[in-house]
Amino acid sequence: MSEFNWETICSVSDISKNTGVCALHNGDQVAIFRVGPDEQLFALQNYDPFGQANVLSRGIVGDVDGLLTISSPLYKQHFSLESGKCLEDESVILQTYMVRQQDGLVQLKV
Repeated sequence: MSEFNWETICSVSDISKNTGVCALHNGDQVAIFRVGPDEQLFALQNYDPFGQANVLSRGIVGDVDGLLTISSPLYKQHFSLESGKCLEDESVILQTYMVRQQDGLVQLKV
């Protein structure tokens, strides 16, 4: 099994609990979220395909029927933090990224 290369984005402490930040990764804007009592990390594209703007990192973290979601700050569509799938239109799926916490740092797979 090969080891992945990881890019350090920020410290975990730079992301307030149940919020997101935006980072530039391989030329793309990525929204990174720190969620829940276990402070799980999620990363997905920051671009909202409905509002056509890079705003998802400023969305509202929530829970829809037990599924962790991010709600777009523009038109309020809900996206699964785990899969990127839009709950209102399942044909729309955001790109997700492998993210981890390593020694207090947030890292994305290169």
